[in-house]
Amino acid sequence: MKKENHSDTIAAIATGLTNSGIGIVRVSGSDACSIVNQIFFSKKKDLDLRTVPSHTAHYGMIRDGEELLDEVLVLVMFGPHSYTAEDTVEINCHGGVLVMKKILETVIKYGARPAEPGEFTKRAFLNGRLDLSQAEAVMDLIHSRNEYAMKSSVSQLKGSLSRKVKGLREAILYQVAFIESALDDPEHISLDGYEEELLGKLGPMMEELDAMLRSADNGKLVSEGIRTVILGKPNAGKSSLMNVLVGEERAIVTDIAGTTRDTLEEQVRLHGISLNIIDTAGIRETEDVVEQIGVSRARQAADEADLLLYVVDGSCPLDENDEAIMELLRDRKAVVLLNKTDLDMQVKEAELEEKTGRPVIAVSAKEETGIDLLEKQIQEMFYHGELDFNEEVLITNVRHKTALANALASLHMVKQGILDQMPEDFLTIDLMDAYGQLGIITGESVEDDLVNEIFSKFCMGK
Repeated sequence: MKKENHSDTIAAIATGLTNSGIGIVRVSGSDACSIVNQIFFSKKKDLDLRTVPSHTAHYGMIRDGEELLDEVLVLVMFGPHSYTAEDTVEINCHGGVLVMKKILETVIKYGARPAEPGEFTKRAFLNGRLDLSQAEAVMDLIHSRNEYAMKSSVSQLKGSLSRKVKGLREAILYQVAFIESALDDPEHISLDGYEEELLGKLGPMMEELDAMLRSADNGKLVSEGIRTVILGKPNAGKSSLMNVLVGEERAIVTDIAGTTRDTLEEQVRLHGISLNIIDTAGIRETEDVVEQIGVSRARQAADEADLLLYVVDGSCPLDENDEAIMELLRDRKAVVLLNKTDLDMQVKEAELEEKTGRPVIAVSAKEETGIDLLEKQIQEMFYHGELDFNEEVLITNVRHKTALANALASLHMVKQGILDQMPEDFLTIDLMDAYGQLGIITGESVEDDLVNEIFSKFCMGK
């Protein structure tokens, strides 16, 4: 693969490759203005993009020689006050795929080269405008599936995680510097009683790391969605409930018990939360071989779920199949839905609460009632109310979680070293390891290969 040159000028289509009202061709690098200046023609005959004020828009035409390509608005942004911290020109053209490609080809013809995936954001990182965690937040923001994921990404893009990590690194580095200074100049800097002082400083740092690691479970749910499995006996109304949640007829619904033979998965969004909902075959004792396979898959899906929705047909008495399903709820997050409340009820909410120990919500999938209460219950169950992304950091990235865990482990070794009365210079080894692990998150101590791998996953034009 051709090695990237970070001093040359790159270009790419920054909007989706589909017909739309507006398309953007982004050009970044030291020659961005010079290149676009050769193909941009304004009614102002003396207009030179190299000398216009930064962050200004200019109307004109894009030409390739005598060929008129499109009517455009050109935005000029001089570095370092641009996304990449380099001179950047964005050509806002009509959003036809052919038009955008033709303008990009012309920009390349006049001196730019095609950008690699994520290269604009990579340059922002290399030029110090973003750290690595903020750059990854850009990708997470683009791929966010729900409101919580979007808010978390915006928070990290604004530097919420970076500030916490940098604060921890500064605190660790101060302790390392103090130890090394004391060892170099013992006459003026004493280490007497320092171990107790360091133990006191380690406590808050370890608590902060532990809190961020605990947030990773919520972070995973925010970014990927809550894996939600609908359980119940045949004909309890599971498929009807799924259709209500999805908002369309995705699952086949009949009065015949056992219609659903396999799992069916859909994603829905409730109050900013994503649910990856899996409708399963009705769980019951059966001689039907195909249905047995469906029941087995339902049980397996339940074992892997973040949340179980147990749908009970309230118009029929509970039986041994219900007892078997209740066993699957043991030690799991679950909500019991007492369905078919539009009919004469044979099962009471209090009875189900006592038997399952789980919250019970009366619903009618047929009349679409009780769904708002279900949404509220799920939100409280997983997020304990509203998340404040101005203050709270959610760890949504596996790479970040690993680095935090390694840093915490290193601080635990520092603590153990103090308890074992190890020499102070031994403590600096683990302190520096924690410092380095945190630097992996922000990109201050990370290998080039990892940087290249991260940015290769970005979309083209970003």
